[in-house]
Amino acid sequence: MSSTPPRALPPTPSQTVGPFFGYALPFTGGGDVAPPGHPDTVTLHGRVLDGAGAAVPDALLEFWQAGPDGSPSGAPGSLRRDPVTGAVLGRDGVEFTGFARVPTDADGHYTLRTLPPGGAPYLSVCVFARGLLHHLFTRAYLRDDPDDGLLSTLPAERRATLLALPEEGRHRTHRFDIRLQGEGETVFLDFA
Repeated sequence: MSSTPPRALPPTPSQTVGPFFGYALPFTGGGDVAPPGHPDTVTLHGRVLDGAGAAVPDALLEFWQAGPDGSPSGAPGSLRRDPVTGAVLGRDGVEFTGFARVPTDADGHYTLRTLPPGGAPYLSVCVFARGLLHHLFTRAYLRDDPDDGLLSTLPAERRATLLALPEEGRHRTHRFDIRLQGEGETVFLDFA
């Protein structure tokens, strides 16, 4: 038995979640929900920003939505793999799945091409990012709807954080920035 008192160990550095979401989960064409060349395609793009307004370069966003006919389920199984290597090749370019997974780039920017949802005026969004122990849920509304059960309960400044704004001069293109905290923080939803 040693008579030397145990040496105090320094605390380990604090850890954050990630940034590893962008390395394994994105797939080719993950943001291309609409079949290529579809005349009703809507482009939704924007940036993910932290509390200081800086871009979050390695966030991962997932989108779910109703189909253009309002149906709640998309067509699963559109993801194709290389028959030799098994590597994911991307979507088949035909089916509308109603689901997208999009990483942000070095500027915190993302892009999604989809079809307008029928019935509901919004796309459901799930945000994964470093520093978040739990993912966040929000909605991107493609149009303001005074009868919507969520929008109608929010004050104007909070309501504005959920509206994807049409961009002038860009056909069927909407901008939707997500602010994780601070001034102009996006409204996030609690499903607990």
